[in-house]
Amino acid sequence: MVTVSHIVKKIVSEQAFVEEALGNGIISIVNLAEQMLPKIEQELGKKIKQAAIVMALRRHAEEISEHRKKTRKFDYAGEILMKTNICDVNFVKSHTLMAKLKTIHNLVNFERGDTLNVIIGNNEVSIVTNEKYMEKLIKFLSGEKILNKEQGLVALTIIFASDDFVHTPGVIFNAVRKLAWENINIYEIVSTMTELTFILSKKDSMKAYNVLQEMVNK
Repeated sequence: MVTVSHIVKKIVSEQAFVEEALGNGIISIVNLAEQMLPKIEQELGKKIKQAAIVMALRRHAEEISEHRKKTRKFDYAGEILMKTNICDVNFVKSHTLMAKLKTIHNLVNFERGDTLNVIIGNNEVSIVTNEKYMEKLIKFLSGEKILNKEQGLVALTIIFASDDFVHTPGVIFNAVRKLAWENINIYEIVSTMTELTFILSKKDSMKAYNVLQEMVNK
């Protein structure tokens, strides 16, 4: 049976910023309940009292707070590196493309610190590299269908001092959440054992750097 509590939790979970504010106790529960009232009544198909929503929100806020207390803490201390003049090219995944990827590393000079990230999805492949290699990359993969090309990007990497990154829930979520709060769009996310890289627009690079630097410094 669907209850006010169920619907409240669903609505809150669909709005990350609301959930964050609710868990931190920095949002007016009464005002939020008033805003949610019409939608909840529509889903239930009947009139309800605002006080019921307020009670459900308060209980959910306590649940969020308790959950955070149990969440394993992670030390974000580390180093932040920024690489500019990055591009991101997306291709349709195919057998011929996958065969070509076997030698794609020959396109770049890793000794000079060049970038090459190949992200293979179920139906698409994203290739992140330096802009100076973009035309060379497209020529190398000629005959493959290009879905999208993005230039003017940066690669912002956190190199964690701790090697516990991959075993700690919520590390990527917290970083993404902080960037989202600043309305910073993320084109790609690349991670290894101790590194987390965000591919972002150059116009957002300094704002993103400052956001992540604050997190690392804490």
